[in-house]
Amino acid sequence: MQRIHKLYYIIFLTGLYASAQGINQDTLANNLNEVVITGQIEPQSINKSVFNVRIISQADIQRQAANNLADVLNQYLNIMVTPNTSAGRSTATMFGLDSQYLKILVDNIPLVSDTGLGNNVDLTQINLNDIERIEIIEGAMGVTHGANAVSGVINIITKKRALKKWELSVTAQEETAGEEYSPFYNKGRHIQALRAAHNINQNWFASVGVNRNDFEGFKDERGGRDFTGYDPDDLDHQRGYSWLPKEQLTTNALIRFQKNSHRVFYKFEFFNEDIDFYNPVVSQELVTGTGLLKYSFDRIYNTSKFYHHLNASGKLGGVNYNVSASLQKQRRNVEEFKYYIQTGQEVPRLDEVYQETQVLYSTGTVSNIIKSSSVSLQAGYEAVNTKGYGSSLSGIFNNDEQGGTNVDKRLENYDVFAASEIQLTESFSIRPGFRYSFQSKFEDQWSGSFGVRKLFLNGYEARASYGRSYRTPNYDELYTYMVDANHNIQGNAALNPESAHSIEASLKKNFMFASGAILSPSLSANYIMVDDRIELAIVNPQPLQYQYININDYKMWNIATANSFQYKNWQARAGLSFMGISRKINAADTTSDNKFLTTYQLNANVAYSITKAGMLLSVYYKLNGKQQQYVDNGSVSDPGFDLQEIQSFGLLDASIRKDFFSGRLNTTFGARNLLDVVTIRSNIPAGSGVHTAGTNNIAMAYGRSYFLKLVYSLNF
Repeated sequence: MQRIHKLYYIIFLTGLYASAQGINQDTLANNLNEVVITGQIEPQSINKSVFNVRIISQADIQRQAANNLADVLNQYLNIMVTPNTSAGRSTATMFGLDSQYLKILVDNIPLVSDTGLGNNVDLTQINLNDIERIEIIEGAMGVTHGANAVSGVINIITKKRALKKWELSVTAQEETAGEEYSPFYNKGRHIQALRAAHNINQNWFASVGVNRNDFEGFKDERGGRDFTGYDPDDLDHQRGYSWLPKEQLTTNALIRFQKNSHRVFYKFEFFNEDIDFYNPVVSQELVTGTGLLKYSFDRIYNTSKFYHHLNASGKLGGVNYNVSASLQKQRRNVEEFKYYIQTGQEVPRLDEVYQETQVLYSTGTVSNIIKSSSVSLQAGYEAVNTKGYGSSLSGIFNNDEQGGTNVDKRLENYDVFAASEIQLTESFSIRPGFRYSFQSKFEDQWSGSFGVRKLFLNGYEARASYGRSYRTPNYDELYTYMVDANHNIQGNAALNPESAHSIEASLKKNFMFASGAILSPSLSANYIMVDDRIELAIVNPQPLQYQYININDYKMWNIATANSFQYKNWQARAGLSFMGISRKINAADTTSDNKFLTTYQLNANVAYSITKAGMLLSVYYKLNGKQQQYVDNGSVSDPGFDLQEIQSFGLLDASIRKDFFSGRLNTTFGARNLLDVVTIRSNIPAGSGVHTAGTNNIAMAYGRSYFLKLVYSLNF
């Protein structure tokens, strides 16, 4: 801990934090005025926002050669990307709260997911080829973004303009998966993309794009699809992949009309993904006329998504308006077949819908209602109509009223909200807000917030805010029903939404020196408290029975510093975050310890540009400290809670970017995970209970990987 304190002291004074923006001399100064829209009454610069907003720019995405959202979020404080290798997906946690508490939006529209709207989103399905920037706001954002925006929101802003009449780009990227790579033999990661944008005339703009991401999986110590080893006593089952192969195709189109103060755009996106699951369990069968063949029951999971977004914004009679309507549909199909390994024969067994969600969503605001230079008022609405279906293959569901094991339910909410920004003096402003939500399934909910911003002498900026938000239960928590000889796990249709309270305060300052150097340190503190947290807990020890119930309390405090430095061709940033988490869990007759368990994160990023050579060198590093939490041991004879520990690990990435042919050809060569992290150790006993994964290792990455990205752009 003493070393950490020394490191914190050095970081805060030197401010070595990697720039998330471009590489020219005026970049950071320009970023101080970069326009943000997330949670604002009107688009405004970062330094005028009452909320703390972090920006991930297009330049930063390019430096990391990031193709999806999981690629880029790994390097940011208070965020942890958690892969699920058995399902082929990755989600994000913020402040220790999982992806159900973090809302992910595209152009202010929450994305549909397996279990809801905007939450539990698979980050690997969010393509970044058409992205202008990413805005991150930490803390409760329930007033502006509704249910489940408890730990924060991530808003992805897509491109809607072109600087030239035509902008054409072609992208090819090859990447290894650890040491596994071949462009011809199903190894590594292969990405191709095409984008065309056109300013048709003064008023009309259109763009189209397509992206293919082919990840061939990561075997590690497994044998792949055609592994023929068979040993009935081998419980490790070496067939298959440690990370499942998957192929993704994303297509999008946008058309925009703008005249005077009015703008209308329509965006369409189609996403398709195939995930190949190769069952590690191999059996054998005597086939007449062929002999003894080894086989396994394999599956292909296909996900298709349709995304429609129509938006209109502008000014009528001096009042600003912004209205969006969105229709999203996600369907996951599963195809299961019997695969004979030696012959390659596939015998179909089933092909059916695995999960389906359809969401009709609309939101709108009017602002500048009061004609005053010191008062801004915004009023808005949000309407959500979600229809969800899950088959018994995706988890066994209790659906007695429909007489089956599948679930087919509709959830609706209709919200109204208002927020005001009041400039009490030139240096002091406040922002109150309130939302009321009319719920079809639960009792009506509400969110509230109050923020202040104060500018002091010598350029110091102070912000503080309070927010009250809520999270509604998902389908698994409401309807799961898994009861057999070995399990008794039940959902609870009577669950109440969780309520959360968030407090945030920050102080920042920009120092500009005569030499041209810019130093920008900041210090922030957060506190989040979640009441009635939903947990799968023991409700009956004999016989052992689990059920989702509102029993838990969750508390989190966080102190962080983020510091940036820019001088000539150097840009750097460094940050450090300390966090304490308290979880009180009740199960049967036992209660867990609710003391605060601490952890830390550190990140640093350095960029150096060689102007004459047209090169940019970048290094990213993030250290995730040891994590601890109490876990139900699942014991019937001696129930209790064990302290789980997950080891610390670091992620180090580096890249070299070089331009050719007057910038038309851009090449980026680099490496991810230079420290070669594959799994991280945990002291969870294998098979210790329903809460555990049954393993002592947690898959975090697939080892040291190298990439080469080529982008050819033609603008005229």
